[in-house]
Amino acid sequence: MMEIYINDKSYQVDGDKSLLEVCRENNINIPTLCYDERLKPYGGCRLCIVEVEGMNGPVTSCTTKAQDGMRVHTHTEKILKQRKQILDLLYSNHPKECLQCNKSGRCKLQNYCYEYGVEEGTYKGKVQKPSYDLTSPFFQYDSRKCIKCGLCVRTCQELQGEFAISFKKRGFDSIIGAPFDRGFGNSACVSCGNCVSACPTGALQPKMKKKDPAFRYWETRKVRTTCSYCGVGCQMDLVIKGNNVVDVIPAKTVPNDGLLCVKGKFGYKFINNPDRLKTPLIKKDGKFVEASWDEAYALIKKKFHENMEENGPKAFAGFSSARTTNEENYLFQKFIRTVFKTNNVDHCARLCHASTVAGLANTLGSGAMTNSIGEVENTDAFFVIGSNTTETHPVIGTKIRKRVREGGAKLVVADPREIQLAKMADVYLQIKPGTNVAVMNGMMHVILEEGLYDQAYIDERTEGFDQLKEVLKKYTPEYTAKICGVKAEDIVKAARIYGQADKAAIYYSMGVTQHSTGTSGVMSTSNLAMMTGHIGKESSGVNPLRGQNNVQGACDMGALPTDYTGYQKVFIPAVREKMSKAWGTQVPDEKGKTIVEILNAVDEGEINFMYIMGENPILSDPDQNHTKRALEKLDFLVVQDIFLTETAEYADVVLPAASFAEKDGTFTNTERRVLRIRKAIEPLGQVKPDWQIIMELSNLLGHEEHYDSPADIMDEIASVTPSYGGMSYDRLEGEGLQWPCLNKDHPGTKYLHKEVMARGKGLFMPIDYQESKELPDEDYPLILTTGRILYHYHTRTMSGKVPGLNQIVSHSYMEINPKTAASYGIEDGELVEVSSRRGSINTTARVTDKIEQGVIFMPFHFVDGPANRLTNPVLDPIAKIPELKVAAVSLNKIKGACNV
Repeated sequence: MMEIYINDKSYQVDGDKSLLEVCRENNINIPTLCYDERLKPYGGCRLCIVEVEGMNGPVTSCTTKAQDGMRVHTHTEKILKQRKQILDLLYSNHPKECLQCNKSGRCKLQNYCYEYGVEEGTYKGKVQKPSYDLTSPFFQYDSRKCIKCGLCVRTCQELQGEFAISFKKRGFDSIIGAPFDRGFGNSACVSCGNCVSACPTGALQPKMKKKDPAFRYWETRKVRTTCSYCGVGCQMDLVIKGNNVVDVIPAKTVPNDGLLCVKGKFGYKFINNPDRLKTPLIKKDGKFVEASWDEAYALIKKKFHENMEENGPKAFAGFSSARTTNEENYLFQKFIRTVFKTNNVDHCARLCHASTVAGLANTLGSGAMTNSIGEVENTDAFFVIGSNTTETHPVIGTKIRKRVREGGAKLVVADPREIQLAKMADVYLQIKPGTNVAVMNGMMHVILEEGLYDQAYIDERTEGFDQLKEVLKKYTPEYTAKICGVKAEDIVKAARIYGQADKAAIYYSMGVTQHSTGTSGVMSTSNLAMMTGHIGKESSGVNPLRGQNNVQGACDMGALPTDYTGYQKVFIPAVREKMSKAWGTQVPDEKGKTIVEILNAVDEGEINFMYIMGENPILSDPDQNHTKRALEKLDFLVVQDIFLTETAEYADVVLPAASFAEKDGTFTNTERRVLRIRKAIEPLGQVKPDWQIIMELSNLLGHEEHYDSPADIMDEIASVTPSYGGMSYDRLEGEGLQWPCLNKDHPGTKYLHKEVMARGKGLFMPIDYQESKELPDEDYPLILTTGRILYHYHTRTMSGKVPGLNQIVSHSYMEINPKTAASYGIEDGELVEVSSRRGSINTTARVTDKIEQGVIFMPFHFVDGPANRLTNPVLDPIAKIPELKVAAVSLNKIKGACNV
């Protein structure tokens, strides 16, 4: 602890801090234009100058460290005059367009000029020649308004790690831009918009279209909420004018620390899109007609009673949603169980992380990410397998890259595609699709042979290790290399990096889970982590990255056929008795069906009535033709969504739901953090929030439910869910809470299994490698693997309504290796037919060496080339997840066609 004096007042300073940090901590306002606490101090703008007794001349407070006994003066006449001169100089070379500038009201230069009395620039002479960059679909650059503070350059380089922006030219003529004068839209820029958010003036601004609402920031209000795209749970402020969302500003708090991706920053325009559903629809004579809520509800009631009387509860099923709130998922599964009287409820986690829930619950006792996103900053080694992290979870990917680039952490990547992380990896294993278990067994063999395992940890905290050792014996690097298609020496290197690290973390996603052996792949990750003692400590662990904004929460809330909230099992009598008492009705005792099983039952005539909330199985489920055929057979289908999706086209009644910006609630992100969303605008048209629709339907169909707000629902969730037991809306303000949070005094849990595994002792599973169920043959000689891309989300229900995202990628495509393409006579940009045993699609070829020979990759987002028409619905026997990542396909070039 040291003592310094600021403006003749004593302050105690703890730790290594700059004068600016000390002043800010003590509410002493010092102006800055180039400072960001997340960046290395720069001192470029000179506006933060202060006087320090004993030093010659003013010093920049952001770069000057506090020292014991310092006497600092922040607002002397001399300092105020020099700050005014700096502002005068900047404003003299600045266009006098404040009345027309969209940044007006939020421009720091404008605000400081007002504060320091700079009314017009007094320095006359040469004015910089203007330069503009309009190539990005999302933002524009105007050099006339640029003050050369460097915030955008340093944000891109130090935080985002893209190095897409740099200073160009020198001195007075310097500007910022993309390398080689290509423009942002033609560069390595990933359109995250973090440079735009950092810019203190109007030099970098979001593009505005004529149809976009005009606004000034003093006309707006801000509402803190959680991003509705991937599972990171980024915090952001929606900027509202009237009843329109007009901008998004990233929040400098956990988990994203002021960063967003392109979808979070610019993907909000679906909210006020004119194509939003605004009134209920009823299908009459094959066509939708608008209806009142009473008419829609009356038809649902009629068909409900007809089907219940004729067929009973087994004829009913529902799909809940990873995009709706915890409160709404809770009410939905409660509705299915108390009104439909069945456990036939599931959601899209079945298609992405059901194997995580099953695998980690079996080996560790909890099927969730063990550690927190912030712990990336202290990890020594990363093993990323089956996760294209920089595209599917961009902010986490950015944090990993920064730790590797600046913190010296080691990185091992195993993936069939050469993803961005692979380019900076110490070891990249380009494994064949479906060989995850083999490559991890190979790594564990090396760890075992070289004595890199933690025997004390194994003895104290685990069981079943001897059985695993027997299985691992045959997985020599050479044996494993033949299975995976990689070099044996690379397997050895990867094993040593992971095994020798003090803090090693595994990050995986659907490249591990979406297999007929997905549960085995997940359990292999816990085998590897437990073997080396990397479970139950900070900056380590097994970290499944959840794909959608609330897929973790939807699982937590019991939108599963075998689980109530908090993974309490439906087949345990005491649990059923507890839920029956809490809900005031007897709950069903028979386990329900999963998504694929439900659609099979529909196809077979066993299920006749379905209620689908916020899901689009026509595009997301495997074997699309089968899904379509099943939905056509339903006697009655209710779809509840924000747009008329491809699935909603099959509905008998469509109910218009509120977006995340039109309601209150919570999401649970991938690190188990329960975060608030807050109502920012009034619902459009006759739209209602999902929780209200479910409550009204429940009352209509015979089970009374009364909630005044989602906060009441969260209180009920806490009362029946031990892991959420200490949560309430009051406690969730700010940074939220990570479960388990057992009571009102519990602080939440940063990382799991600290002293003991949730199941007692961690269980090693002796897992042998098994081939995928469908491999290439003479008729279908190639492997198709699927995934997501940065610029779209799931089935494009939201991202497909954002013009800038569609400008970058608007149509289906496949990636194919140059040698594979040459063998078929296919050139880049040509139209090809891709066929599997389940159907055919046409798509555009992208020839790239990112993918290995004999494999093609397709994103599944696009309706014009739906990859899931081709995928294999064969199931993992434990988690019942389909094998979406491996299907055998054939290619045919469509002669004379070129999809430009």
